[in-house]
Amino acid sequence: MVRRTESDQDSDERMAEAQAQIEALQTAAADAEARAATTRTELATANQARASAEAQLAEIASGREAAEVELSRLRSDVEEVRAQLSEAAVKYREAKLSAAPEVPAYLVPASESLAEIDEGFEAAQRVVGQLKERIAEERQSARVPVGSPPRRAPDLSGLSAAEKIRVGLKELSEREGR
Repeated sequence: MVRRTESDQDSDERMAEAQAQIEALQTAAADAEARAATTRTELATANQARASAEAQLAEIASGREAAEVELSRLRSDVEEVRAQLSEAAVKYREAKLSAAPEVPAYLVPASESLAEIDEGFEAAQRVVGQLKERIAEERQSARVPVGSPPRRAPDLSGLSAAEKIRVGLKELSEREGR
């Protein structure tokens, strides 16, 4: 039998402690490695989510730019249409006024709204019509017949034959007496 000495015993204890520490470190290392693997997986998932979010953000930004370009184009189109409408309203007003030369242009508003032009034109036509009627009435009331009215022979239809003869003889004698 081999005797063991204290130093051997100390060595065995140290060895046992060292072995226990190695096992604890191995367990800790395995845990750390497992946590690192989990963290790597989570990091990869987060990176994918970030990449997806960046792609969506880029898509949104691209869509926004396209929308802004489209909005700018639409605004330009609207301005062009407004200019055309204004020009068309001026031509419409001029056409209405040239079709009715008796209507003064200052009575019809210069507007971009065709309805306003029509309303103003109708009101102006009513004013012109009323003025024409007044002028015609004034002409009729101020009218003086030229010369004396024509003379007519008296109506003898209601007289008897004898009375007609007397009237005829009287007229004859008056003519001869002249």
